Amino acid sequence: MNNENREVLLSIQNLDVVFKQGRNSFKAVSDVSFDIYKGETLSLVGESGSGKTTVGRAIVRINPCSNGAIYFKGEKISGKLSRAKDREVIRKIQMVFQDPAASLNERATIEYIISEGLYNFHLYKDEKDRIRKVEEAINSVGLLPEHLTRYPHEFSGGQRQRVGLARSIIMEPELIIADEPISALDVSIRAQVLNLLKKFQVERGLTYLFIAHDLSIVRFISDRIVVIYKGRIMEIAETEELFKYPLHPYTHSLMSAIPIPDPILEKKKKLFIYTPKEYGENEKPELTDIGNGHMVFGSPEEIEAYRKLRFKDA
Repeated sequence: MNNENREVLLSIQNLDVVFKQGRNSFKAVSDVSFDIYKGETLSLVGESGSGKTTVGRAIVRINPCSNGAIYFKGEKISGKLSRAKDREVIRKIQMVFQDPAASLNERATIEYIISEGLYNFHLYKDEKDRIRKVEEAINSVGLLPEHLTRYPHEFSGGQRQRVGLARSIIMEPELIIADEPISALDVSIRAQVLNLLKKFQVERGLTYLFIAHDLSIVRFISDRIVVIYKGRIMEIAETEELFKYPLHPYTHSLMSAIPIPDPILEKKKKLFIYTPKEYGENEKPELTDIGNGHMVFGSPEEIEAYRKLRFKDA
């Protein structure tokens, strides 16, 4: 995949997010930079507390940036925005949340929940047009028009997540941030939701930032994967490249946690535990492109070792 000629839809540059509580402050995200190309699925993967959701929320401006900038279609969207720009960004970048129960208003009908964006942005000509759009949205996620009069508590987790998807796509966004959209769902339902995401991408030319803690899930839907640990990016590569040549020790630890479908092999396998390295004053670790679009975080010495490892057969 040649990234030189591809259009960058979203660019995150040297992003820091700091949470302050009284006198204390906690840096949740540190110097994060990556681009998302139009039409691709980029997955941001790391364990709980790695800062991946914080990055997603910074893009939709729930979390303010302490440093760095975020650009959408070449225009800066972090910091203060005009009201018109703010509305455009809200409409064009939608988020699907992890917990489908908590992200839907229990007191509202499904019809109102899906229509809310249409009302707020007046994206319909008349009442007939609004109903047509809502019915199209509910059909496209595999639910029925008669579900529209019901309330969220009457649905299963998988159905609620479909409602969340319908609420997002009715806005005709360009980028959807899917924050662990399947981790709260049964295994049998997960594939259905992933297939829906894929279907919308093909039909509507959508771009996804898919946030997950499990590498095995993202393998099948991602074009590229960004591995994040304690607020720092450790590795970025195209999916097959990463699975073939995982270089950073933290990526190895995530790979070793992927379950093997054979119970005998699963029992025998060794988990790789990652121990973060303490860098000296003179060692300046950086995220470096070692070739083939593969970026790894490390000191100059480590980068040299990674490069040799990656291209030893070349």
